[in-house]
Amino acid sequence: MFWVHLLLLLIVIFIGMRYGGVAFGLLGGLGIAVFGIAPGTPPVSVMLIILTVVAASATLEATGGLDLLVEYAERLLRRYPNRIVYLGPFCTYSLTMLVGTGHSVYPLLPVIYDVAYKKGIRPERPMAVSTIASQMGITASPIAAAEI
Repeated sequence: MFWVHLLLLLIVIFIGMRYGGVAFGLLGGLGIAVFGIAPGTPPVSVMLIILTVVAASATLEATGGLDLLVEYAERLLRRYPNRIVYLGPFCTYSLTMLVGTGHSVYPLLPVIYDVAYKKGIRPERPMAVSTIASQMGITASPIAAAEI
């Protein structure tokens, strides 16, 4: 039975590569139907947390709050350009932790690039560390779905 499942998995992967991501979902449902496995309950609490975070960040964007936070971070980064490798990740971590989603740091990445480039620092270094720090901020955020 192991080899049948492995073969079925490989077939599903190859079909999914050919037809895209929707095919994976449909073939997964087909696999559940063929093998008679009962689907689990949907993660309603996680979906509601994601909906709340998206609504909160959209409100923050619509009211100009995100622009204000990015402006404060930009002032800090431009005031201390020598420390961009440390302050860039600190700003993205803090912003993600406060907002609850890593998508909030997109307006800050061009600022990090500009400050590093003007200081003669290779921009990919602070930007790479900043994106990783942003993802670590999700685990520290009390409103992110990663806390469940």
